[in-house]
Amino acid sequence: MSEKKGFFGRLVQGLTKTRDNIVNSIDSIFSGFSSIDEDFYEELEEVLIMGDLGINTTNSIMENLRNKVKEEKIKYPAECKALLINSIKEQMDLGENAYEFENKKSVVLVIGVNGVGKTTSIGKLADQLREQGKSVLLAAADTFRAAAIDQLEEWSRRANVPIIAQKEGSDPAAVIYDAVQSAKARNVDVLICDTAGRLHNKKNLMEELKKINRIIDKEYPDAYRETLIVLDGTTGQNALAQAKIFMEAANITGIILTKMDGTAKGGIAVAIQSELGVPVKYIGVGEKIDDLQKFDSNDFVNALFDKREENQ
Repeated sequence: MSEKKGFFGRLVQGLTKTRDNIVNSIDSIFSGFSSIDEDFYEELEEVLIMGDLGINTTNSIMENLRNKVKEEKIKYPAECKALLINSIKEQMDLGENAYEFENKKSVVLVIGVNGVGKTTSIGKLADQLREQGKSVLLAAADTFRAAAIDQLEEWSRRANVPIIAQKEGSDPAAVIYDAVQSAKARNVDVLICDTAGRLHNKKNLMEELKKINRIIDKEYPDAYRETLIVLDGTTGQNALAQAKIFMEAANITGIILTKMDGTAKGGIAVAIQSELGVPVKYIGVGEKIDDLQKFDSNDFVNALFDKREENQ
């Protein structure tokens, strides 16, 4: 459990800015009100929205909280803090977060705009899988940004996994085709594909992703499919908007949320999972290769409120 404990500590540390932004304000509301009235609820609602939980998610949390306060006949604000924490956890609980792709022959498409930490996340994920004894192959299909190919090649060296790449400007679908043939020939466990990062030309992006998906469906129909979108936690509600656009083009199965250590907008993890109905599967709270970790909503909310559980 020490590794788990170590990451929980890093998570607590990584969420410092968010905690200062949201939790301290929440605490002052709980201590500043002597009774639960409309003003209390309104102030609480405002803090949650300001913390980037978003309007829809905040409404659900508040509705849930009001109902529980009524049901349990709670009179004093201090008594309903635990209810608020549980209500936030409920918003994020989408059942078991699935990592089936780790145990099957799979193709993992990783999408997201440039600058969100996509290539870095792929490198860290590849390293984790190799550490678990899996054979991994990378595909450099973000071919329009010169640095993307170089960066992925650097990560393939660091993580000690092979890579399929072509020259800058080549057809991303052709890279994926080559990578799929190579993955099958080498009997690779997990093929991770870095794909397009240009949102300004939405139509081309959509077409490209559809073409890539068609190739994988045709050439490797038996592969288990996972599509992860990488979102930058520091961009708050903007990350949510990006995810919605990508969801029009791809069947997104999970979210990697990066740069959570550098943001006061960590509440976006709650909003994203609640509003999109797509689980956050990984969270990045630092630069080190092991700072990308599987996401646990219970740990996340506990770390946000710096609330260690006995079994931690």
